[in-house]
Amino acid sequence: MKAALATIGCKVNSYETEAVAEILKQHGYEIVDFKAQADVYVINTCTVTNTSDQKSRQTIRKAVDQAPEAIVCVMGCYSQLQADQVASIPGVHIVLGTKDRHRIPDFIENYRSDSKPIIQVEPLRKTEAFEVLTIEAFARHQRAFLKIEDGCDQFCSYCIVPFARGRIRSKAPEQVLKEAAELTENGFREIVLTGIHTGGYGRDLANYRFVDLLRDLVKMPRLDRLRISSIEITELTAEVIAVLASSPRFAFHLHVPLQSGSARILQAMNRPYSKAEYLAKIKEIRQALPGIAITTDVIAGFPGETDADFEEMMDFIETIGFSELHVFPFSKRDGTVAAKMPGQVDGTTKKMRVARLLEQSERLAKKYIRENIGVRLEAIAETGDSGFLTGHTGNYVRVRFPGDREAIGQLIPVQITAEAYPLSPAITIQ
Repeated sequence: MKAALATIGCKVNSYETEAVAEILKQHGYEIVDFKAQADVYVINTCTVTNTSDQKSRQTIRKAVDQAPEAIVCVMGCYSQLQADQVASIPGVHIVLGTKDRHRIPDFIENYRSDSKPIIQVEPLRKTEAFEVLTIEAFARHQRAFLKIEDGCDQFCSYCIVPFARGRIRSKAPEQVLKEAAELTENGFREIVLTGIHTGGYGRDLANYRFVDLLRDLVKMPRLDRLRISSIEITELTAEVIAVLASSPRFAFHLHVPLQSGSARILQAMNRPYSKAEYLAKIKEIRQALPGIAITTDVIAGFPGETDADFEEMMDFIETIGFSELHVFPFSKRDGTVAAKMPGQVDGTTKKMRVARLLEQSERLAKKYIRENIGVRLEAIAETGDSGFLTGHTGNYVRVRFPGDREAIGQLIPVQITAEAYPLSPAITIQ
């Protein structure tokens, strides 16, 4: 039996898809490319924006169209919140939400035996347990994502994710460490810690916090690089910063969501910090880690965002000096506070603001790359062709440098030779 899997959305979804693939392999399935003919298709969906919903539906229909006789199983955030909508798509046989993924082989066999559609989606309780999914490898990747946490307690006014994922639940420390050890034993040089609210890890544990996990992970003998996928500014405590500064194994990069640089809009978003607090913490980080790459998320066109609010955001981004922006237009999600706010911004205005932020992001990225020309960096070779390799440096610059495919997965010393974005030329060094 052949199974094909597709992921829409974030690093957490990528991790969970990989975990399900390993479960299916353990039950005798051969994993094939999603474009290939398969007996089972599993689609891991996303609902963070309207575009995510649309991509999820398109991917489901693609599986149904290319293999009408196959069993189609849909899981993830979109199906957690819109189970009936997903189940109504012709050709969908199994609908799960954001739990019970470990039972997918059983659901497939149940459907195969009686041909009755399965909808296994339940509301997430405040006391929901962490669903233990693990991986030993990460197919087609040279950097391994490691999910340590699920859920979010923040309830930002624009975000539907807490309703799709529930409250913060942490993976047991011994399980995280065991999984990290297995990944490094299998040759992964970089581990990326990920979660829905990664820095919230440990809030539900007794006497073990995120900083404790960082301390334990960095002691692992075979781990070359540890990266945090994303962390809130409020979770970058002096203790966490000190731990990050204490070891060269930590990637020289932090992704710290901002969302808006307007004081008024930040408050309307229900973000747990002020502009002054954000700026002060960034200065503290840079004092401890001079030259570190800091990337961020920003949302354009939040309800009520005026031209003045937007210019305030542009100015604040300039003041911070991020090395890159991840830019999103505001997406109205039913069930959130922001969906009912007055002053919804029209689509044309949002597109114009997104375009300006992307231009700003490219300019800031080139400036950061320029500052790193000639600096000794280390890149993990991720792909290769025609005598060249590409990969990410510790400070998250994507580089292209001479090398053979045999070096894929290795940590290579490089120097950037010229300012270029999104792929910078580099040379290998000793």
